[in-house]
Amino acid sequence: MISPGPGVSSIFSAYLEAFVDYEPLQRRVLAVLDALPIEVQRDFLDDPRFRVALEEFVPGQGWTLWMASPGPIGNSSRCVVLRPRLAHCSEAFAFYVIAHEFAHAFLRNGGWGEITDVEEAADALAASWGFRRPAGNSF
Repeated sequence: MISPGPGVSSIFSAYLEAFVDYEPLQRRVLAVLDALPIEVQRDFLDDPRFRVALEEFVPGQGWTLWMASPGPIGNSSRCVVLRPRLAHCSEAFAFYVIAHEFAHAFLRNGGWGEITDVEEAADALAASWGFRRPAGNSF
C-alpha cells in the first residue's frame, strides 16, 4: 500500500485497499480524492454505504461485485467501480475518469444544477473540481 501523505490522505486508506496490486491506480485514486472539495470528501467518508472497488472481470465468466443491499429510500449503495486499465492509460485521462465516477457517486447518479443528463452532470462536476476530459483520450 502507498504511504499516505500528510493531511487528509490517511483517511482514505479503506478506499485504496482494492488497488494494492495496481500501485499506479492506487496513487491516482488517492490524488483525485485528495483534490476533491472537503464537503465531497466528508460526504463519502460519512456514508458507510460508500466504497470504491476494482473491476475484476474474468473472460468467459464475467465479474462479481459485492455491494450493500438497498436500504430505505435515499439510502442506496454507493459504489465506484474502476477498471485496472486506469493504471496504464494517460494520467490526465485516468484522473478525469476517476473524478467523473466520484461525481456520479456524489450526485447519486442524478443531475447537477440545471444539468439533468447524468453523464453531462458528472462531466460538469468533475470539471468544476479541475478534472476535464482530455481531448482525444479514451481507453
